Amino acid sequence: MRLSGKTALVTGGTDGIGAELIRQLRAKGATIVTCGRNPERVAAARTAGFEVIEADLSTLAGVEALIAGLEGRPIDILVNNAGVGADHDFREGPPDLAVSDAAIFLNLNAPIHLITWLMPMLRSRPEATIVNVTSGLAIAPRAGGPVYCATKAGLRSYTQALRAQLKDTAITVIEALPPVVETKMTAGRTSGKMPAAECARQIVSAVESGAAEANVGMVKMLQLAHSLSPALARRIMLKF
Repeated sequence: MRLSGKTALVTGGTDGIGAELIRQLRAKGATIVTCGRNPERVAAARTAGFEVIEADLSTLAGVEALIAGLEGRPIDILVNNAGVGADHDFREGPPDLAVSDAAIFLNLNAPIHLITWLMPMLRSRPEATIVNVTSGLAIAPRAGGPVYCATKAGLRSYTQALRAQLKDTAITVIEALPPVVETKMTAGRTSGKMPAAECARQIVSAVESGAAEANVGMVKMLQLAHSLSPALARRIMLKF
């Protein structure tokens, strides 16, 4: 897809990978609409010249606010990037189910809702792209993050099925699978993190080429290990 002249909706574009995605897509000539829920980061993105709709996508009301804020404008590219981790480790204490529920909605339900709401618009475009940002942990989970891993695995399955449904249409469906990336969500890790700018660059490249999957960085090695032995990949990642 040629990005110049296209309009892209990128969720969670005020921080992390999303912030790099909106910068790089704009540099390629795309018009950007994004959303965020942190007032300071929303203000910073607006100061940088981006259109930002305030919306908390961990709730149905937030999804509806984002759709209302679009005001029916044409969207050529939908990037479901917004996501959040959730502490859910019984070895450390009882999990907070409210936190888990919010993560499940943001990571899985919100992309499904947005795709459903925007499908008529996307179908009306000469060409369109849906990008669902999952994770290498969608392939094999780690023991300490079962809720996050489950949501990303669910979104991976949804993406694969959606791609099959839309194979004879002008809509390209891409799954982007980042490794551990330098963001606020991974602040506790001290090494082995990919810069967000490089992760975004590889995702943008996949949009331009129309690739079905963007296996970013070390996820390529995980995919290889999984193709050779799913059980081995699971054993490795459960210790991660």
